[in-house]
Amino acid sequence: MTASIPRSHLYVPGNAGARLGKAWASDADAVIIDLEDAVPPAEKPAARRAVADWLASTAGQRSGTNRELWVRVNAGTEGLTDVETLAGAAGLTGLVPAKATVADLRSLAAELDRRGLDWRLSPLLETPGAVLDARVVAGLPRVLRLQIGEYDLCAATGIQPGASEAETAWARSWVVFASSEAGIEPPVGPVSTVVRDEAVFTASTERAARQGFVGRACIHPAQLPAVHAVFTPTPEAVARAAALLSAYDAAIAAGSGAYIDETGHMVDEALARGARRIVALARR
Repeated sequence: MTASIPRSHLYVPGNAGARLGKAWASDADAVIIDLEDAVPPAEKPAARRAVADWLASTAGQRSGTNRELWVRVNAGTEGLTDVETLAGAAGLTGLVPAKATVADLRSLAAELDRRGLDWRLSPLLETPGAVLDARVVAGLPRVLRLQIGEYDLCAATGIQPGASEAETAWARSWVVFASSEAGIEPPVGPVSTVVRDEAVFTASTERAARQGFVGRACIHPAQLPAVHAVFTPTPEAVARAAALLSAYDAAIAAGSGAYIDETGHMVDEALARGARRIVALARR
């Protein structure tokens, strides 16, 4: 788990012009520039170039920040074309491969190796095959965290989620379990088209948090406050987690894998793992 986990991942179309700068200036912890579905096929070459130019022109002002910046790239060979255009970009965290497959991810990783780029991958699982392959995908080189594309997944399977979103719970849990098994960061909660109904969106975000997701992908800046409210631990929770980790580290140093806290409860690696997640979500 990295030192800080993004709570929000804001998507912005790669052909959106000035909106690229507005997205970066927003309160989002991570920004994902989209070169896939948000860009019509005829506009993709121009969008690639525009994104590469924006990355070059803003490199200085973006330096020194811990905010993540990703580019959602196309599937198949078109994704390799995206990489070719973006290869000189500075300050890029990595790529979000759309409609990710094991074969595409291996090709992307090999291409990044060939070019000497240190970008990470955050695969977007949008097909039944990708979800079923989540255990393999999570263990592939460069994969930092997974995302799940539920609208494409539902369109492919005929699933029609209700208000409780119970119909997609199995796929969500599978992706959460695959991420945990592989030892990568927890997956990102799926996007929602609900923008104006804050109560519905907040309830959905709280559900994703209970299911094991950390952070959520957003399609509009108006969704950011609710996501941050759900995924930001209180100062008291952060202080408790930090104290637990300090005592746990001391126990490990003394040769014990656990200790009894002041309330009489045993603290072991499982509780320490949860505490690390809380600390990683704390705002610096």
